[in-house]
Amino acid sequence: MSTFVLVPGFWLGAWAWRNVASVLRAAGHDAHPLTLTGLADRSHLATPDVGLDTHTTDIVRLIETEDLRDVVLVAHSGGGMPAAQAADRIPERIARVVYVDSGPLPDGTAQFDTLPPEEQKRLRDLIGDGHLLPPPAWEPEEDPENYVGLDTETLALLRARSTPQPVRTATDPVRVSGRQPVPTALIACTFPAEVARQMIAQGHSFFAGLAGAEVHGLPTGHWPMLGEPKRLAELLMVVAEPATA
Repeated sequence: MSTFVLVPGFWLGAWAWRNVASVLRAAGHDAHPLTLTGLADRSHLATPDVGLDTHTTDIVRLIETEDLRDVVLVAHSGGGMPAAQAADRIPERIARVVYVDSGPLPDGTAQFDTLPPEEQKRLRDLIGDGHLLPPPAWEPEEDPENYVGLDTETLALLRARSTPQPVRTATDPVRVSGRQPVPTALIACTFPAEVARQMIAQGHSFFAGLAGAEVHGLPTGHWPMLGEPKRLAELLMVVAEPATA
């Protein structure tokens, strides 16, 4: 059986993985959904000092404190950045990193660096003098492709439970040494798996570090843990098999 650590993307907490974790546990696996500092049930800890290293330490400390080994580290969206750093810090404990509609950015690159200048300005205007990035309005008509699979009830849950994101987690650059690479996999949701394979082969910066990675397709929107939890859990179990064989 595999040990999964489940890292949420921006604005979410461990709660977003609840249904996925239930399926994994029912199949006999060990599942550890994680809430990162400053979000969800830990939103009271949000300060201007919370950054990418804080979230990396959250992951590392969970794994070390629980003495987890051969971990399948699953990271959704923006959770891919601290997951990549955590795997770089404790590679001996990680069997595989699985990026869900995500990918490891190159060393020295921040999430904000990947956005067009006009989008960076829009977000900075939203943040103002604060240190938190507000969650989206969760309105499907604003971004139909990303919201595929989310019904009215799930959208209401997102509006009620999502919390602002500490902005430094988006503006701090990723720092990885690459001293001991661990196996990786990508679950592509909002773009075809074949397109992802082509982008990896071309060395696209969104997928730095995924050369040789397994690529699996799960056609749906950007939040498959909420829209397709059973299918995502089943695919995670497939992806984990080579790491535990």
